Amino acid sequence: MNKSFLPAINPPSHLETPAWWFAFSGDLLMVNVKGKSTSIPLLRSPQELGLQCIRSQYLGLFHGRHCFSAELQERTKPVQNMAFENLRGLYPILGDELFVLAGRAKQIMEWDRNHQFCGRCGVQTMSHGRDRSRICPRCGLENFPRLAPAIIVLIARGQELLLSRSPHFPTGIYSILAGFVEPGETLEEAVEREVMEEVGLNLSNVQYFASQPWPFPHSLMIGFRADYAGGEIRKDPNEIEDARWFRRTNLPLLPPVMSIARRLIDGFLKETTTSS
Repeated sequence: MNKSFLPAINPPSHLETPAWWFAFSGDLLMVNVKGKSTSIPLLRSPQELGLQCIRSQYLGLFHGRHCFSAELQERTKPVQNMAFENLRGLYPILGDELFVLAGRAKQIMEWDRNHQFCGRCGVQTMSHGRDRSRICPRCGLENFPRLAPAIIVLIARGQELLLSRSPHFPTGIYSILAGFVEPGETLEEAVEREVMEEVGLNLSNVQYFASQPWPFPHSLMIGFRADYAGGEIRKDPNEIEDARWFRRTNLPLLPPVMSIARRLIDGFLKETTTSS
């Protein structure tokens, strides 16, 4: 649990000190750039910079300071030492806590933007006030921020691990298998189904590892470890470009360090180093 952040819904009546503002123009986050330093802006409002918010959302308190997410116009031009950057690339700069909070801000901003009208009857929705939800005043349909649960699994075969490439991966990058959970199945069933569908392998000893919020776009990644139990690799050509067994001595390019995929891989490599 992140004890530095206290989530809340209703903003203060007025701000006595500047707040963290996670303001997005499209998918790009506004950051303050001064020399070699990049940070999240501290403002009472983006209007200080002459920027108009389409809408904003209160997030809570981070280290005792108020936090907001905000949606700016597409292609907003940066002003006064500000720049717009892709959130994925900001992890090494922001660090764990601010990166996770920026991801939360992005997900809440996008949820609010996408639920301005009722999906059942088309009437404009309104904020609930007490809960993080939007409600239809005509039919009563209530929408909360939704997450798409997805499993991700490291498969070990002795000193080897299975790594694969999806066609949409950056050039040269390999990772572990992942996929969305379908209605009516357990997480463990999702692990076994995804692995069978994508590479045709059987598993044993499926064990939970950890989870990670992943705002690209709105997933909760649920990590597992599993052992190879049989079968030959049969790639689903629609999902998998390449899949192979690797040892620590011949690893390809790996996912970025902030991902749960990399945490699973690094954990396995540490174990195999200790046991070898």
